[in-house]
Amino acid sequence: MTEFIEALTIAGHDSDGSAGMPADLHAFYARGVYGMGVLTAAVAGNSKGIFSQQVMPLDFIEAQFKALHDDFKVKACKTGMLANKDVIRLVAENLTDQRFGAVVLDPVIITKHGATLLDDDAYQTFLQTLLPLATIVTPNFYEAQKLTGLSLQTPHERLEGARYLQRLGAKNVLLKGRHDRSDQKEVSDFLLLEDGSTYTLSKPYFATSRVNGTGDTLSAVITAELAKGRDVLSSVKIAKDFTYEAICHPIQVGTKFGPINHAAAQKRIN
Repeated sequence: MTEFIEALTIAGHDSDGSAGMPADLHAFYARGVYGMGVLTAAVAGNSKGIFSQQVMPLDFIEAQFKALHDDFKVKACKTGMLANKDVIRLVAENLTDQRFGAVVLDPVIITKHGATLLDDDAYQTFLQTLLPLATIVTPNFYEAQKLTGLSLQTPHERLEGARYLQRLGAKNVLLKGRHDRSDQKEVSDFLLLEDGSTYTLSKPYFATSRVNGTGDTLSAVITAELAKGRDVLSSVKIAKDFTYEAICHPIQVGTKFGPINHAAAQKRIN
């Protein structure tokens, strides 16, 4: 009997399968780990947009955590959409004693287009309870601007911003680069490790509307690799390569915006 490494996503479900928990589970499978999930919310949507959403009851979220803890040995977990301050606080309580391994914190505070997803109370709860638990935090460009209060336009600002997030409690920080300008040549992410070392990870910019689930996939692959026992730097490099391959081999799913291609990345990244 083959024993599988187990990883967990704590996230919302997107009904079209392009983002949230479905994207996380696609990524876990592609990286050879067994994925399971704590469902925090669900959205009704397709490639044209999101039309309704539902947050799960707190007692149901708690029951999921308990059921998984009582039976499995999760080596790493990641967060996604947590919806409100009560869900955030509950998730933090369940992660405090590291019963689910390393914590990859994908903030889901602001979309890649700049739309705010959390009210101020929930945001403050996130800062106070979840950020200090992060093995690594992976904000997108706009989330990083809000978290740090900086424009993040220069290497110095990116370093100062990452150091600030470390002072708030995150052990390692990955500031994802901006990728919404049609004239840009590359996308560069900035990584600050716990030991103070820094890395800039760049890939060519690929223009496509098929980018749903990009941030979910990046953080999920990091989670999968940490669950396998890889160090943070190796995990981030693999995730960056995997996500790039998934973006630059578009697939036709839906009529407008679409998902990235996990199958193509699975074939190309060892």
